Amino acid sequence: MTNKTTSTGGCEPWADGGASSQRNGRHGLLFAFVVAVGLFALAVLVLLRRPVEQIEPEVSPPVVEVCRLLAGETPMVVQSSGAVRPGIEVDVVSELTGRVVFAHSELKAGGVIRANERIVQIDPREYELGVRQARAALAEAQASLDVEVAEAEAERRQWAQLSRETEPDLPLALREPRIRRARAVLESANAQLAAAELKLERTTISLPFDAMIAGDAVDLGQYVAIGQRLATAWGIDAFEVELLLDGDDVAWLELFPASDALAGRSDGDRILADVRADFAGGVHTWTGYVARTIGQVDLASRLVPVVVEIPRPLEASANRPPLLPGVFVEVRIPGKTLNRATAVPLAAVRRGNRVWIVEDDRMVVRPVEIVRTDAAYAYVTSGLPDEVLVVAGPIAGLTEGMAVCISEAVGEPSAP
Repeated sequence: MTNKTTSTGGCEPWADGGASSQRNGRHGLLFAFVVAVGLFALAVLVLLRRPVEQIEPEVSPPVVEVCRLLAGETPMVVQSSGAVRPGIEVDVVSELTGRVVFAHSELKAGGVIRANERIVQIDPREYELGVRQARAALAEAQASLDVEVAEAEAERRQWAQLSRETEPDLPLALREPRIRRARAVLESANAQLAAAELKLERTTISLPFDAMIAGDAVDLGQYVAIGQRLATAWGIDAFEVELLLDGDDVAWLELFPASDALAGRSDGDRILADVRADFAGGVHTWTGYVARTIGQVDLASRLVPVVVEIPRPLEASANRPPLLPGVFVEVRIPGKTLNRATAVPLAAVRRGNRVWIVEDDRMVVRPVEIVRTDAAYAYVTSGLPDEVLVVAGPIAGLTEGMAVCISEAVGEPSAP
């Protein structure tokens, strides 16, 4: 019983192993079938797929900055700068000796004194006495002449009574030298009186123009001598600025009229000038005019000195302070006008007088003729159309004929 049971239990494991092998074989066949079907489907997809179109990325043209410029009548403007100075500067000196008995209240630096106002009074008493003495001498000389003339007339009548046949030449001849002497003494007395009156007049010191006192050197009660400086004064009717211009700038100004140079210019022919100063908290303007040239070329700089005059510089308003000597100003002088020219910003002018422009959205380089340049512009008279888009920005990497896009135009440059 025991052996039978053992025998039966020994046969069951072999039976289970056979069934497992059969299942594994079926699984392998199924896996191989799935793989084959997948490969077949993949092959069909590869064979049936359409080729994918390759789309090249779109490249945008570069953007350039341009200025829209117009050709037309363009006035040339010459610009320069300098410091304001008084047109008239004088030293007020004493022509007499004496003590100062009056000094104007504005006789100090910065004081303003009107024309013909008394500035200084020297003690006049001594000179008043001199006038009285001269008048007395004049009266004495006049009396002496009257006596000589009367005596000559008496002798002439006496001679006429003694002889009616001859002229009284001898007595008159003898009296005539004494009459001439008396007349000479009278003339000298007149001159001495005039000199005494002139000295008395010189005790009162004034100026024939409105003046600003630049510096004083005299006080009330001070004794002054002949030739001693009493003050330094500036004329305030007009101040001036001396500009140094090179020959090219002078060529654009009508500084030398065709008429006689000694005749000068009339008021209507004066060349106006715009004077600007960054002064007293803002930029202020005054109107001046070209008054003259110095008359020679500066030997050190080889520049031409031109003087611009500013009338009534001390007139102030609520919006503009007075223009004082020493203020640094910029001066703009309008010159000749070009009939057809384009003012091109200097940044747009490339090497060799070439200008890049945009035509039909493409870069074009144009050689141009430049007749003048200043601090901001080159003035082109040929090589550009009447209306043009000029490339004002960088051109690195750009070539002629390249398609470009333009940025918003910055407009015409301000008038020169």
